[in-house]
Amino acid sequence: NSKDLFKIGVLANVLQMLKLPDGTVKVLVEGLERVSLKNIKESSSFVSSEYLEFPEKISKPDESKALVRAIAEQFDDYVKVNKKIPNFNVSVTGKDQLNSKDLLGKKVVIYFYPKDNTPGCTTEGENFRDFYPQFKKLNTEIYGVSRESIKSHENFIDKYNFPFELISDPDESLCNLFDVIKEKSMYGKKYMGIERSTFLIDEKGKLVKEWRKVKIPGHVEEVLESISSSS
Repeated sequence: NSKDLFKIGVLANVLQMLKLPDGTVKVLVEGLERVSLKNIKESSSFVSSEYLEFPEKISKPDESKALVRAIAEQFDDYVKVNKKIPNFNVSVTGKDQLNSKDLLGKKVVIYFYPKDNTPGCTTEGENFRDFYPQFKKLNTEIYGVSRESIKSHENFIDKYNFPFELISDPDESLCNLFDVIKEKSMYGKKYMGIERSTFLIDEKGKLVKEWRKVKIPGHVEEVLESISSSS
């Protein structure tokens, strides 16, 4: 989308002004998973360099790397640990909409899973269900998120008696905010899907911990222990 192109364009122009060879550029963007070298080259004219005031060249590689990372962070709307989560408004079971402001005043666990009614996602949901009373004792609410419709979520909840609500994110807006859409591979074919991830938000709306590339066995217990030890 245009916002992403703008971010990429800003980085592209900075890299151009630094006049760095491709090999160095690859080093500079290492760890910035949302910006590929191909996209940087293709988007280099999207943002005019007149919007930026940076030296044409920085002699020390470490300074160059720090500058690019600082710029990426400046234009980055993704969630970050120890930072307040950006505002969002999404569709949720149990009521029409859920706003990020509705989460204030209690701890919140948001867990992203690939698909309703699949074995792994069902097991994860059942684990959160079984430990739900312990989470409630710690003033913690739980929300699951996938791209399925509200109707699909309602059926999923009814079938397995989940005591918490599920967020429908068909346009991936919340998935992108939490940066959980990743490249996957199945039977040799690559595709973009939700990477199983869990996020813990405190009473003031600050992201305090994240679990990415989640493995289901023992995960819910680990999340519960993290909340209990910090209470």
